[in-house]
Amino acid sequence: MLYRDWCRTAEFTEDDLLELETLRQEISQFDDNVKRGPPLSNKDQLRKLTQLHQWRSDRLRCRRPNMKKSGAALARYALEQLGVTHTFGIPGVHNTELYDELNASDQIQPVLVAHEGGGAFMADAVSRMGDSIGTMVIVPAAGVTHAASGIGEAGLDGIPMLILSGGIHSESGHKYQLHDIDQHTLLSPITKATFRIENHAQVIPTIYEAYRIATQGEPGPVFIELPYNIGNFLGDVEGMQAFEQYSAKPQVDRTLIKQAAELLASAQKPGLFVGWGAIPAFESVIALAEYLGAPVSTTLQGLSAFPGNHPLHTGMGFGDYAVPAANEAFRDCDCLIAIGTRFAEIPTGSYSMPVPNQLIHLDINPDVFSANFPATVAIAGDSAQTVPLLLEAIKQTRPAHDFEHIATVIQSAKQKYQQEWLDYEPEQRVGPGQFFTTLRRLCDDDAILVADDGNHTFLMAELMPVHGPRQFISPSDFNAMGYCIPAVIGAKLSQPERQVIGVVGDGALKMTGLELSTASHLGLGCVVFVFNDGELSQIAQAQQIPYNRKTCTVLKPLNIKALAETTDCTFMQLTDNAECEGMISKALRAAKDGATVLVDVKIDYGKRTRFTQGVVKSTLKRFTPRDKIRVISRALLRKVTG
Repeated sequence: MLYRDWCRTAEFTEDDLLELETLRQEISQFDDNVKRGPPLSNKDQLRKLTQLHQWRSDRLRCRRPNMKKSGAALARYALEQLGVTHTFGIPGVHNTELYDELNASDQIQPVLVAHEGGGAFMADAVSRMGDSIGTMVIVPAAGVTHAASGIGEAGLDGIPMLILSGGIHSESGHKYQLHDIDQHTLLSPITKATFRIENHAQVIPTIYEAYRIATQGEPGPVFIELPYNIGNFLGDVEGMQAFEQYSAKPQVDRTLIKQAAELLASAQKPGLFVGWGAIPAFESVIALAEYLGAPVSTTLQGLSAFPGNHPLHTGMGFGDYAVPAANEAFRDCDCLIAIGTRFAEIPTGSYSMPVPNQLIHLDINPDVFSANFPATVAIAGDSAQTVPLLLEAIKQTRPAHDFEHIATVIQSAKQKYQQEWLDYEPEQRVGPGQFFTTLRRLCDDDAILVADDGNHTFLMAELMPVHGPRQFISPSDFNAMGYCIPAVIGAKLSQPERQVIGVVGDGALKMTGLELSTASHLGLGCVVFVFNDGELSQIAQAQQIPYNRKTCTVLKPLNIKALAETTDCTFMQLTDNAECEGMISKALRAAKDGATVLVDVKIDYGKRTRFTQGVVKSTLKRFTPRDKIRVISRALLRKVTG
C-alpha cells in the first residue's frame, strides 16, 4: 500500500502529524540521496519503511488491507478493547499462542489457576464487582467440563462472563483429534450463546458480539471456540476495528408504570422485595422505600441490593423461614414491589413466602413474571430505568409516608434476635452470633464479603449486615460448593484497595482449597475464615430431623494448618468466643500487610438458623398425609431406638 493511501485511512492528532511529517521528510531525504549519489541499500530503506509501518500500527491500530495476524493476536486486541483486566485458566496446546499474546499485554494479566472450576468462580467474582467482565481462557474439552460448575453458576445467577476456549484444528481432515467433543451442545443449557470462529476475519467481531450478548438484557455467560489453526496461525484480515458499545435500551411501558402507581395509591402496608437485579437502582430503591415507608427484604444474592444498616432493612425474605424482623415488618403486607428477583427457591424459603395478592414485579427478563407467584402488574426493563420512573409516578398518586414506627419495630426485633444468638454460648467452640457481631464491628464499612454454599451462608444472611452494593457475593441458584476461595481471589484482583473477607465451610474448603496457592502466589492480602465443624452441616441438619441419621455428611478431620503451610498462607486458629476480638483483629491486620490468611474457626452449629427450620417445615407441609406419617413415624422410631 502506498504511503499516501494509508495516511488517508486514519485520523491523526497534531502531535501525530508532526511525528509523521518527520518520518516522511526522512524518507524524502533518502529519495534525494538516491538521485544525487550512490543508491541507498535496501536495508536502510526497509528500516525506515518498517519504522513508519510499525508506528502507524502501534499508535493507531488502523486498517490495512490484507493484514496478516494470528487469531490469538486478534483475540488479545478485542479483549483489550473490551476493558478486560484479567483472564483465568490453564494453558494447553490449543491456546499457547493466545497465552503468549496475553503475556505481552500491558492491560491484561493472565492468571494461572489450580483448576478451571476455580477459574470460573474467579471470573464470576470479577463480573460481580462490576468494573470489568470476568473472562476465562481455557483448553477445550476437559477445561470446559472442569469450568462448567462456575459457568453454570454465572448462568443461573445472571452474571456476565466470557469463556474463550481453544478448539481442534478445523481443517486437518482427521477424526478423533485431542479434545474433540461437541462443546456447544454441552454448554448450551448454561450459556446465553455459543460461537465457533470459522476464519480470522470473524475473531474480533465475534468477541464483540459475545460481549454484547453477555452484558445486555439479563446478563450471562457466552462461550467462544477459537480453533487451533485460526488461533495459532496467521491469516488475512482487513483491519482491527475498535469496539463500539450500543447503549440504547428498550423503552419502559409507562402505562404499566402508571398502573403500578395507582395500585400502590390504595395500599395500606406496602413492602419491597429486592434481588441482585436491583443493584443498578441502589439509590432509587432506598428513595422508594423511604417515600412509601415500606420495609425491605432481599434475596440471598441481593443481600447487597439494600443497605443492611438502613432502618427499613429487615433481612432475607419473609415468612416462617425468615428472621423475626422480617416477619414483624411484613405482617399484613397488602402490596409487594419485587425488583430484580425471580422468586427462586432459596430466597422464598422453598416457595413458602406469603406473597400478597397485589404483586408489582419489575425485572429485566420478562420470562420470570408470574413463573412462581402471579404478578398483578409486570414491568419489564432495567431497574436503573424502571425504579426511578415508578418513584416519580408514585409521588403523583400518594404522599410520603413516615416510617418511624415500622423502623422501631424492625430495630427492636433485630436486637432481640441478635441477643438470642449472643446468649447462646457453646462450650469450647465459637458461637456464630459472637463471631459475626465481632467481624462486622472490626471490618471496614465497604468490605467485600464472600460466602460459599453451606450453613454458614444463611448464618451470614441472618447475622452479618451488608452495608453497600456488591459487598456480598455467594453462589445462589446453581448453588455450587467451592465458590468462596476462588471468588475471594477474583474480588480482590478486581478491587485491590478494598478489604476482602471469605467465609467457607470445611466441606467446601476441600473442593477448591488449593486455589489458596493462587492467592498467595499473587500476593493478595485477604482473609478466609474456615467454619470447621466436621460435617456438611446444612445437609446434615436437614437429615437429622426426618432420618435421625447423617449419611455421608460427616467429614474426616482436615489438617487446615498443613493446608495453609502447603499453600504458603498465614495460619491462625480461633477456638472459642473469648478469642474472637483478638484473633479476628490479628487476621485483618495480617491481610492488610499483604498476607493471605487462613483462619481455622472451631464453629458451633448447635443452634439452627431460621432459614433451616423454616425450609424443613415448609417442605414437610407439601408432603401428602401418607408421606408425612411415614417420615414422622420413622423419625420418632429412630429417636427412640437410635
